[in-house]
Amino acid sequence: MKINSITIKSLFLLLLLAISFGCSEEYLEKTEEYNIDSENYFNSEEDYYNALIGAYDVLQSTYVNVMLGEIASDNTLSGGESATDVIGFQQVDEMTHTPVNDNLDDIWDWNFAGVQRANYILEFKDKTDFEGRDMIIAEARFLRAYFTFELVKWFGPIPIKGDERFVLGDENSVPRAPVDEVYTQIENDLLFAIEKLGYTAPQTGRATKGAAQALLGKAYLYQNEFDKAAPVFTNLIENGPYALSDFATLFEQEGENNIESVFEVQYTGEEGAGFDCLQCSEGNVAVGFQGIRNYSGPLFEPGFSFNVPVQEAYDMFSEDDIRRDYSILDIEAWAEETGATYAEGYKHTGYFNRKYLPRKNDNAGDANLTQPNNYRAIRYADVLLMAAEALNRGRISDERARIYLNEVRERAGLDPVEVSENNLTEAIYDERRRELVGEGHRFFDLVRTERAAQNIEGFTTGKNELFPVPLEEIEFSEGNWQQNPGY
Repeated sequence: MKINSITIKSLFLLLLLAISFGCSEEYLEKTEEYNIDSENYFNSEEDYYNALIGAYDVLQSTYVNVMLGEIASDNTLSGGESATDVIGFQQVDEMTHTPVNDNLDDIWDWNFAGVQRANYILEFKDKTDFEGRDMIIAEARFLRAYFTFELVKWFGPIPIKGDERFVLGDENSVPRAPVDEVYTQIENDLLFAIEKLGYTAPQTGRATKGAAQALLGKAYLYQNEFDKAAPVFTNLIENGPYALSDFATLFEQEGENNIESVFEVQYTGEEGAGFDCLQCSEGNVAVGFQGIRNYSGPLFEPGFSFNVPVQEAYDMFSEDDIRRDYSILDIEAWAEETGATYAEGYKHTGYFNRKYLPRKNDNAGDANLTQPNNYRAIRYADVLLMAAEALNRGRISDERARIYLNEVRERAGLDPVEVSENNLTEAIYDERRRELVGEGHRFFDLVRTERAAQNIEGFTTGKNELFPVPLEEIEFSEGNWQQNPGY
């Protein structure tokens, strides 16, 4: 049972509250503020459960984060049909993005929508008592941490309001909290979730103790707090139920929610969608966007050819690395092997992100928008590599770091490494790129390890570590919020 597929649309209007984020001034002038009467809600377990579904639902809109996390990096180019096809993607690819960028605006809007829906539950967490309430509150706090972590990665300081919903006017009074305060809230949310959740969820797709541990360790890692990150990861590895699975099927439908999955964003192709409301789709929109343009052939469905891997990304794999051809599709070799035909898109490289190419399926509506492929948000392989990095960079244990690193390499068919100290650090960095290519992590890995300027063309130190706060948000704040440096 996928929680994000349960009567989501019937809850959409109920749970998307009127907040200032993403609204035009004209809209605010013509629309009366809409508030749910909280006295008539959260009176039963069902109310809390339905509100939790609404918070999970926003995860499906984070497909934008994944695509742009690759496009902004040195792994891929924007692709598409032309230089004006989704101009926001093109600008991020070329590091020419400004505060006027619809796609960056989407990241701000939808992650704050997720925070808002989680906060709605937390604001009334004590209103009605029932068995299992602590679990729902823990999941709400995990989700708030997840969305908040995305926001602080992309935008740095952000407004936070504790366990209260944002309301109109807060943009003029609630400041952008410093990054360390934002991380403190994330950490506290995840520590609570770890205490209250178990390793097994009551439904597929819901957060677990392991997901909270992994995200907490990642939050520490992003702050270079290796002495805190290492024991969290080690505890998860030693006590959690996870293991590496068969890489050949890891990104196929049969590989969803398997033993390697620590947390997945759930998608389904059972409901149609349209371009007038991409965030309304229950399918993974990013998958159709990354499909091969005008493709005709076996296994895959066509798409719009965005987020195309570069030659360097393909060449970083050795011939012996089984991950290469399951991660990146060489379209010329595939066409020669299968007789498939296709059209070249903009910035065509000859390669596609095979992990998230659209597979043939019976999805409803526009096949480009309703792909059922889950996003593997946190994999056990990622946990092993983050643990290795924390142990090595924190000078805690290179021996244990090598064990975790070599576990990932062994699954890939590669020989173990025996290096240590700085050479081991570089080996871990290289392995992260190979293992996680196409999954949206590369840009932030480069930024947090201060390697972005030397690897990303057009990257300006002191500016491009963060993305600009959308212009309308700065304008709405009437001087309360300052734009990020360089924008």
